[in-house]
Amino acid sequence: MGPGAAVSLRVRADPDTGVAVVTLNRPERLNAIDLATAHELADTWRAFRFDDSVRALVLTGAGDRAFCTGIDRDAVVPQPNSPYSQDDPLLRIGPKSNDLWKPVVAAVRGLACGGAFYLLGECDFVVADPTAAFFDPHTTYGMVSAYESALMAQRMPAGEVARMMLMGTAERISARRAHEVGLVSEVTEEGGHLATALQCAGVIAGHPTEAVQGTVRALWAAQEAARAPAVAQAPQLIALGNAPAERQAELFAGRRTGSPRVR
Repeated sequence: MGPGAAVSLRVRADPDTGVAVVTLNRPERLNAIDLATAHELADTWRAFRFDDSVRALVLTGAGDRAFCTGIDRDAVVPQPNSPYSQDDPLLRIGPKSNDLWKPVVAAVRGLACGGAFYLLGECDFVVADPTAAFFDPHTTYGMVSAYESALMAQRMPAGEVARMMLMGTAERISARRAHEVGLVSEVTEEGGHLATALQCAGVIAGHPTEAVQGTVRALWAAQEAARAPAVAQAPQLIALGNAPAERQAELFAGRRTGSPRVR
């Protein structure tokens, strides 16, 4: 499935600027990723490897409420019995995981949590609306934050990653704080996140593409060596540390209705 053929994604390319916009298009589900969307993302990134008219991309989410809230809780993902194996449909949703070395700028408005970090961790930098808020709900609901932690450890100081992952749903990181700790490169005026990301992508698309893609690959290589050992342990940590599905459902059903602390 190539660009433009997606159902739960909107894909728009501008041949004049060399920039494509990929939009998660499930606002009624806070842009949560179901299995179909996961496949569409992988297909879209891989197709863009062959489209020389596109030299930079912007990834964003439809609507005002969320960039992405991770995997859709209605998605059914059977798991093998071995603690050394795990099927995670989000492992292939990012551009780098699909061998795309064209730069991708994330434009974030609203919530970005949980599995959203699979995407943010593989974008080259993040531009945020002031309404952006980041958190990881895994521990609250009896799940190990493994891949998310490994990816965010490349973007934020260790103590900030630990606090975000361990506090779960009790606390959210504001766009301002995300900028202070390096997760976000710029906080725009309200509603300006997409325009700013497009402006950045347009500048990058105007540079010689071989030099740009080589730089993206070099930056990713610098992170790979540190990330690989953590990722290799993730299946066992998740298999051993996750609560049974029934217990996770109980914790989710009993989630707090009060407002989380925002810092």
